[in-house]
Amino acid sequence: MTALKIAVSLPEPLVEHVRKQVRQGRAASVSAYVAEALAQKADSDDLAAMLEEQLAASGGPISRTERAWADRALGIKPKRKR
Repeated sequence: MTALKIAVSLPEPLVEHVRKQVRQGRAASVSAYVAEALAQKADSDDLAAMLEEQLAASGGPISRTERAWADRALGIKPKRKR
C-alpha cells in the first residue's frame, strides 16, 4: 500500500493525547495512530452502510407498533416522556 503525506489541522488537546499514546508505547507513531483511527472509522462507515442496505431490503425500519411489541416481549419498560 502506498502511503500519502497530507496535512491536517487538529485540536491541540487531541494532538497531545495522540503524542502521549506514542510516548507510552501505545502507538508506533502519530501517523500510525491516525491511520488506525481512520481505518476504524472507515470500517464503521462500511458497517453502517451495510446495515442500511439490509434494513432497506427487509422492508425498512420497524414501526412504533413493532418496537412496542418487541419491547414488551423483551420486558423492556417504555421510556417516560418528559
